[in-house]
Amino acid sequence: MMGKKIIPMSGLRNNKGFTLVEIMIAIFILVIALLGLISVTVMVIKGNSFSKTMTTATTLAKDKMEELKNTGYGSLASDTDTVESIYTRTLIVTPDSPAANMKTIEVKVEWDWQGATRNVTLRTIVAQ
Repeated sequence: MMGKKIIPMSGLRNNKGFTLVEIMIAIFILVIALLGLISVTVMVIKGNSFSKTMTTATTLAKDKMEELKNTGYGSLASDTDTVESIYTRTLIVTPDSPAANMKTIEVKVEWDWQGATRNVTLRTIVAQ
């Protein structure tokens, strides 16, 4: 038995590849990173949706103010209407405020956002 060599078990290991544990750790790290990205994406989508409703409400209030520019002083009166079945636009005209022969005009647009009422309000003063 002189020609046989004994090869130790440590010599049979191949360190060139990845072990299952290393792959599992890498997958775990990737999953954690992806979960973080998903939560950020959801928050961004909600923020964009709120911004859209806020912009629409502001535009509705501005449009009403522009419409009132073409209305005669004597015809200015309080009013309420519903726009796009989401927004409630209220026009409040206060005569003789802040002085005689002046009217304070307030346009308020309200809508429901995630269980809370939100609003945009624009005010101006018109003289006779």
